[in-house]
Amino acid sequence: MPRFSVIVPVYNRPQEVDDLLGSLAVQSCRNFEVIIVEDGSTVPCEEQCDKWKDKVDVHYYYKSNQGRSIARNHGLERATGDYFVFFDSDCVIPPDYFATLTAELDREPVDCYGGPDAASDDFTDLQKAISFAMTSFWTTGGIRGGKVQLERFTPRSFNMGYSRRVYEAVGGFREMFSEDIDMSTRVREAGFSIRLCRPAYVWHKRRTSLSKFARQTHVFGMSRITLKLLYPGSLKIVHTLPALFTLVTAILLVLAVAWHRWAVLPLVAYAVLLWVSALIESHNVKIALLAVVASFTQLLSYGSGFIRAFVWKILLGHGRDIDEEIEMRRGK
Repeated sequence: MPRFSVIVPVYNRPQEVDDLLGSLAVQSCRNFEVIIVEDGSTVPCEEQCDKWKDKVDVHYYYKSNQGRSIARNHGLERATGDYFVFFDSDCVIPPDYFATLTAELDREPVDCYGGPDAASDDFTDLQKAISFAMTSFWTTGGIRGGKVQLERFTPRSFNMGYSRRVYEAVGGFREMFSEDIDMSTRVREAGFSIRLCRPAYVWHKRRTSLSKFARQTHVFGMSRITLKLLYPGSLKIVHTLPALFTLVTAILLVLAVAWHRWAVLPLVAYAVLLWVSALIESHNVKIALLAVVASFTQLLSYGSGFIRAFVWKILLGHGRDIDEEIEMRRGK
């Protein structure tokens, strides 16, 4: 019986699965199985799973399209390990990941862990820039596993895991946006221990275009309001900063047009700060410039999603679509 069961939901990502399994095939510690759940894909990855089955203990399942959370739960029901590990299909796993994770859990056992993400050297310049935008203290406050954090760490499904004991008590994922934050909150509220396992990082490719990245982060912003309705105390100041940034940006741009162009100076100063930080991290002028663009894209799209959901669900009272879920959580 493997110690770890790796569960990965997939939808039309055969090349990503090929890269993921290739990285798992060269792990220095092999105490895991891999469960790939194809969520009704029209471009399946069964061929890629067959390609690596001699080097990876991989199990492939195909099901109708119901969403990534249902796909993860499908994998959980078929897992045989004592500890469940979740990756996104666009992750590549460093060769010592499971050796590191094993050592960390042996040294300090924990019910649920999460690890950070990073950009691999072979990522495109845009992927590296997007990685900066999602992980920098100057854009997200380090909440995704940074060394300096404005909020306590919350595991996310691109790199997280929990024990079978947690699963038996808390259950699987809900089909909703930010389902991983919902899961981590439920685990914490159930009294289980959670910690950041910083050495167990993954290389996260993320989106391959700014338009796709913007759509994704817009949804992230909207889902933060859903989480606030589910967990009233979960909304922190750091979560509101992109919305504040979006509003301030709009005001400064209006002032620049109606009053004086120097009104945008604060935005220029912030862009310079981002560029210098990205340049120090990447040692690449082009990546640093792209990081500024990606960071503004991330903040404005997340902020607009947050504002949109706040107005619709809270100010206009249309949050009733999750009332049933709220009542379920409260045991009514």
